[in-house]
Amino acid sequence: MKTIHIIDETLPMAWEKAVMACWEQGERFPTQYDKPNDPHSRDVVAMIHVRRPLAEPRIHRAFPGGLADLEKYRAEVLYGVHDHWIDPAAGKWEYTYHQRLFEYDVPAGNGQKVRFNQIDRCVEMLRECGYTRRAQAVTWKVWEDMGIADPACLQRMWFRIQDGRLNQVVHMRSNDAYKAAFMNIYAFVELQREMAERLGVPVGEYCHIVDSFHIYGSYFAEFEGFLKMVRSREPKDRVWSTDYGIEMFLEGCDALLAEPDMPEEKKALVRARRAVLEKVNAATR
Repeated sequence: MKTIHIIDETLPMAWEKAVMACWEQGERFPTQYDKPNDPHSRDVVAMIHVRRPLAEPRIHRAFPGGLADLEKYRAEVLYGVHDHWIDPAAGKWEYTYHQRLFEYDVPAGNGQKVRFNQIDRCVEMLRECGYTRRAQAVTWKVWEDMGIADPACLQRMWFRIQDGRLNQVVHMRSNDAYKAAFMNIYAFVELQREMAERLGVPVGEYCHIVDSFHIYGSYFAEFEGFLKMVRSREPKDRVWSTDYGIEMFLEGCDALLAEPDMPEEKKALVRARRAVLEKVNAATR
């Protein structure tokens, strides 16, 4: 078993270093998704420590997906804009991270369930005692996830206030290092930011722990583009500031608002987010 421990000041460079470490040091493993001729994945146990997760620049140019998609994913995690797509019986999504974090259904006996907002409770606990070790939100439902086709990769989030700042530790059982990890970490830090604002404290540090941090063999050819960028460009030419992405973030909001099946209360959250982005955009022109 190979392990990596990455520490960096900013999110994009911490992610880049972790991906490169996985590529260079990763063990070779088959996966349950391989096609017959796919190379084995590269896989490590990872701890990625970002000291200043809100420090600019915050975006890596080589993360797969567009900036509009990054905004949409943020809205999925923070607002649950696609929670209405959860319908396992119809072959749709089995859960979302938002549903598990904010609308956790706890078995209460006799086949009944009680809805519990874990994030709200974490905020309450931190208000009562900032140094508590008990403020965590858990996504894994053992009575369901041991038998479904796509069990949750995110396992839990843990929070504590230290030196007046809100730190966060996230634990994932599995994380696609190249195609998912950057968007995951970005959105989780955005949640950390919102919780810090509710608590009236600044954002502290972020730690991302993964049991299987992997690069799939099925996309090694595509991954060559990432390697080429890292090896040929200066660090400043591999990142973007948040301001650069505002126009695309607005496009992401508009794409969400154009979805006809999205509940109105979710659209209201997206409109409020869009208004904030508009103000930032106007201020930076």
